[in-house]
Amino acid sequence: MSTSKKVKSALISVFHKDGLEPIVKKLNELGVTIYSTGGTEKFITDLNIEVIPVEDLTSYPSILGGRVKTLHPKVFGGILSRRDHDGDVAQLEQYTIPEIDIVIVDLYPFEKTVASGAGEQDIIEKIDIGGISLIRAAAKNFRDVICVSSMDQYQEFLELLNENEGKLSLEDRQRFAGKAFNISSHYDTAIFNYFNKDHKEAALKISETNGKVLRYGENPHQRGFFFGNFDEMFTKLHGKELSYNNLLDVDAAVNLIGEFKNDAPTFAILKHNNACGFATRPTLHQAYVDALAGDPVSAFGGILICNREIDRDTATEIHQLFCEVVIAPSFSDEALTILKGKKNRILLVLNDVELPQTNIRTCLNGVLVQDKDNVTDDVTHINQATDKAPTNQEIEDLLFASKICKHTKSNTIVLVKNKQLCASGTGQTSRVDALNQAIHKAQSFNFDLNGAVMASDAFFPFPDCVEIAHKAGISAVIQPGGSIKDQLSIDYCNQNNVAMVFTGTRHFKH
Repeated sequence: MSTSKKVKSALISVFHKDGLEPIVKKLNELGVTIYSTGGTEKFITDLNIEVIPVEDLTSYPSILGGRVKTLHPKVFGGILSRRDHDGDVAQLEQYTIPEIDIVIVDLYPFEKTVASGAGEQDIIEKIDIGGISLIRAAAKNFRDVICVSSMDQYQEFLELLNENEGKLSLEDRQRFAGKAFNISSHYDTAIFNYFNKDHKEAALKISETNGKVLRYGENPHQRGFFFGNFDEMFTKLHGKELSYNNLLDVDAAVNLIGEFKNDAPTFAILKHNNACGFATRPTLHQAYVDALAGDPVSAFGGILICNREIDRDTATEIHQLFCEVVIAPSFSDEALTILKGKKNRILLVLNDVELPQTNIRTCLNGVLVQDKDNVTDDVTHINQATDKAPTNQEIEDLLFASKICKHTKSNTIVLVKNKQLCASGTGQTSRVDALNQAIHKAQSFNFDLNGAVMASDAFFPFPDCVEIAHKAGISAVIQPGGSIKDQLSIDYCNQNNVAMVFTGTRHFKH
């Protein structure tokens, strides 16, 4: 059998008709017989191009409100028949079934319908039956049939028709078959996930059709890829391509600033997924200056993010720092001009996009999945554990510290004063080590910890942490509580006039 063959017939039945006209005209020019249904048939007729209704082929009308149109042996026989198989050829002749060489079909917009908030019946009607069957049949028989399964493929297919005057190679047909199975498997995954949104079936199905090859992974000897719609989430204004590590830091930054989305001007500086600088102030400029003061050393090469438009004064300060990425809801024109002064600096506008509500990571020979930690500690969550109650200012700082703590690698301790991150101890094997690291770091940058507060991601099994914190000047503590030895820490705080509150919620982050 020749690996290349000239197309003679096509079945066209699509939901999206943008870009279809030049293909139909080219097929007509090549003398290709065209079969079609419903709205697509009318579209082709309106182009004054001859088209055969599928009903004429099957001698059966579209029924059940269009639910059944192409599901017929005279359609699928023409698609699935093997041209080099004598038995198949004989049966086509016996039942007067024409060979179909091209199938141009797309699918009802199921995902868009779900995302629109449509009712259940509208969503169910967007579960394609005939289209998905045609795609699978045509892709399966790629040795004889080419399947165009999305409007995104129209241009490439048209170029093939123009280049080869309708003669398509086996390699072309097989490549388009791969695209078709990518489309069909993604579609089925979306449908399953809709029906399993409550996770009653302990099954994991993930499908991302938007993929990007990165320069490398976490290290240069590792390959790296990003799968997702980055352009939906960000508008990139300037800079080089984001790396694997950039994307991890950007993810951490977006999740952290989300806790402060509606707060006063807030600026965060992150390095290796953890905040090294953070402050809330009356102006964004001052918030950035005070965030940078938290750790100007770690800020070098960091990721910057804020919850307000970046203005000229703030941009002027940022421009003095070497940083990889700057993220904001918007940038003033003057700020953009300044920040574009470094050609590789990545500038991103954060769009209002809902983030996934599950966390997924590989583990051993499988995958771990969990709900996202959507609990944000607020005044309704805290319970006074000590005789001394925290002041209003301390409560504000405690909740501020708790939000940062939630997004810092465990074991962690976060020290805050006047809504400024003084220091944090991150990723330590003991909570004491995390606290000592935070105190040492804060003191090395000349922070006065007298009157500062402390947040911990988990409970204290012993009173050593509250003792160390008290001796460093900490006046109030927020922690989950829940240790069988909580009373030891409570007793120490009571004896030394330290306020402590429990939240009842642990925020491990590994």
